[in-house]
Amino acid sequence: MSLEAAAAAVAAARGLAPLIAAAGDEIEAQRRLTPAVVEALHQAGLYRLLLPRGLGGVELDLAGFSLAIEELAKADGSTAWCVCQANGCAQSAGFLAPEAAQEVFGDRRAVLAWGPGSAEIAEAPGGFRVSGRWSFASGCRQATWLGCYVPVADASGAPCLAPDGTPLLRTFLFPAAKARLTDVWQVIGLKGTASDAYDVQDLFVPAERSFLRNAPRRTDYPLYRFTINSVYMAGFPGVALGIARSMLAEFIALARAKTPRLAKNPLREDAVVQTQVAEAEAKLGAARAFLQQALEQGWGAAAGDRLGVEHRLAMRLASTYAIHQARDVADTVFRAAGAGAIYASNPLERRMRDIIAVSQHLQARQQHFATVGQFLLGLEPDLAVT
Repeated sequence: MSLEAAAAAVAAARGLAPLIAAAGDEIEAQRRLTPAVVEALHQAGLYRLLLPRGLGGVELDLAGFSLAIEELAKADGSTAWCVCQANGCAQSAGFLAPEAAQEVFGDRRAVLAWGPGSAEIAEAPGGFRVSGRWSFASGCRQATWLGCYVPVADASGAPCLAPDGTPLLRTFLFPAAKARLTDVWQVIGLKGTASDAYDVQDLFVPAERSFLRNAPRRTDYPLYRFTINSVYMAGFPGVALGIARSMLAEFIALARAKTPRLAKNPLREDAVVQTQVAEAEAKLGAARAFLQQALEQGWGAAAGDRLGVEHRLAMRLASTYAIHQARDVADTVFRAAGAGAIYASNPLERRMRDIIAVSQHLQARQQHFATVGQFLLGLEPDLAVT
């Protein structure tokens, strides 16, 4: 890890915490980041943490990136999620020719968003014509560009596979103004991500703004030896850890001051509460350390051009484990806080809903543990989400 770059990114995120936290109610109510928060994120360079330096990026490593996202999540989960998603999408820069990368990311306020869906693709002179609808496009309301990715199939319609057995995907990028956005994000948590749907009809996309995700990268920056999904394995557990850390801090402050109804002693003098707080601290600390270790070792392997399946699966295990441990801590402190925690005015209430949403994401699937177990037991693991 570049300690200086990581420290600067974390400091930038920490410096915005008061602004982001103060905007929390508005972000929740409007179901999107406020213009002031978006502007501050741009000014701090937090949308460009993983872009190559040639495009004005930071070229941060994955361990440092996770720490910066965690710091943002302490202030607001939706903000951290949007920044994580945008940086993951920005990995596209490593697949594009320099001219195309400059077109998409050259503007200092460029933000790319995308989500899963289905599409009809037809080859056309100089590119492709694209029609389809996609959803879960976190941060699309701040995006200047949108993308879509579709499985590549052979002449018989069977999916094409990359050498490592993962599905071959082709991605298309187009200006956000070319798409129609549909407000569908009526959800329990992470409301401010505005992870809405979007569609295009018969849109021409030049060939230079299309790429295969499994193709060779055009830069030596170690990030581009990882899959795009690896960025999310680093960032989204940071969201979970940041939310849980802020919940634990809120609960500790509450326990120091509160005497529960019908109780004789303050909450902090309860031996059960004391044990819960200590165990929560251990869970978050251990999960964070495990995640950082896996990310640092994976990054070192990538920098040495020796990134292997064992590194990718270690990152997958640490990522999923961190999300689950963070959710466990959130559950514990929310219950221990008592009836007051259910009020919308209580800081724990929104954070609990946010971490529930995080733990429902693909990155937190229980099946990931089975994938790693397959590898450890000498079986062939499913690498599609690594």
